[in-house]
Amino acid sequence: MATYRRFIFVCNGSDCKKEGCKKLQSDIKDLIKSEDYKGKFKIIKTKCMDFCKSAPLVVINNEVLKRANLSDIKKKL
Repeated sequence: MATYRRFIFVCNGSDCKKEGCKKLQSDIKDLIKSEDYKGKFKIIKTKCMDFCKSAPLVVINNEVLKRANLSDIKKKL
């Protein structure tokens, strides 16, 4: 049976951009290109998810990561 990729949603709203979502998105992209994660994930850029006070925001496996950073994301993968 085929394996499906899981999605990583990254908010690209204005507050998230101010808090560094572009850099975080780039770091996630580099992470999922590594051999351990290659082909298992897809990054989806979203518009504002209304968690502006908690920027940057990432959603993985139906779990919202507020003030996300790369180490938190590695734990959830």
